[in-house]
Amino acid sequence: MKNLKRALSLLVIALLITALAACGSKSQQDVLSDLEGTMKKMSGYKAEATMTLQTGEQPITYEIEVWHKKPSFYRVSLKNAEKDQSQMILRNSEGVFVLTPALNKSFRFQSEWPENSSQVYLMESLVSDILNDDERNFKAGEKGYVFNTKTNYQNKNLYQQEITLDKSSLMPSKVKVMDKDMKVLVDVKFKNTKLNSKFDEGSFDMERNMEGAQLEVPTMASSGEKALTPVFPNFVPEGTALLNQIKNEAGDEIILTYAGDQSFTIIQRQAVVTPATKMLTMDQGNLVDLGFAVGVLSGKTLSWSVNGVDYYLASNELTEEDMAAIASSMMSTQGK
Repeated sequence: MKNLKRALSLLVIALLITALAACGSKSQQDVLSDLEGTMKKMSGYKAEATMTLQTGEQPITYEIEVWHKKPSFYRVSLKNAEKDQSQMILRNSEGVFVLTPALNKSFRFQSEWPENSSQVYLMESLVSDILNDDERNFKAGEKGYVFNTKTNYQNKNLYQQEITLDKSSLMPSKVKVMDKDMKVLVDVKFKNTKLNSKFDEGSFDMERNMEGAQLEVPTMASSGEKALTPVFPNFVPEGTALLNQIKNEAGDEIILTYAGDQSFTIIQRQAVVTPATKMLTMDQGNLVDLGFAVGVLSGKTLSWSVNGVDYYLASNELTEEDMAAIASSMMSTQGK
């Protein structure tokens, strides 16, 4: 009789442990349902993250700050402290802006960003990738829920991603984006996320944000004193190779010519600080997230600025995806 009571007690304890474990973890359907509900109810958020890129010769880490106010206001700040480099994407009622404070440069253009592709540092974009992938894989871990999903990044080398959701808030805590060989190219860790954050009236104003950013990263002095060091892409389409490299006498411009099945040209030019009164406006053009910088795709040319250098990638034969992949593999090591 004692043995029977003991066996029943152990059975009850086992059932309780199982029940408690079940309470601690949600099913995939529960997580998806809660995610959808959270995104519908929230008015916006503030988030901080670190992003490490492995797409160049060596890893580079950026600090990211994201503000989002529903339905369509955004402020994304990308900073690399080692090089005093920063860039900002703003979206407000006047359009989409890309700010490069150190060059006093700002572009304004009409764009569907960020709806037209995945964005590794935007909560709603990551959640959308999870919800829209019917072939996603799901795993419940001790500290969070892990989803493996397809991607919709402009860089075709960013093939698949692993998104970890915090167990309590269900917001993304970690993101790893891999190539086809499962090599991690982008690693994002969210440090702080606050849903339903309040914003001041001028939080998404272009001029206010440019002035604030320039206090943190002073405007560069115009220079051409330092000769450029060429930066080569780590990714080049198969059947294409470097044909020629030309540097002008002043040393402030380099032209790389690639020939083959998909020919293209890369121009690297010492950046010039834009006068304070000048605003560059683009009626046509798309934002291209290169990871380390934001590029502007206009027609057959992709342009971006980093470390005081303007880059132009032009081709009549490359697809937009190939252009993004080439540019993303050109993380500059100048200034190291």
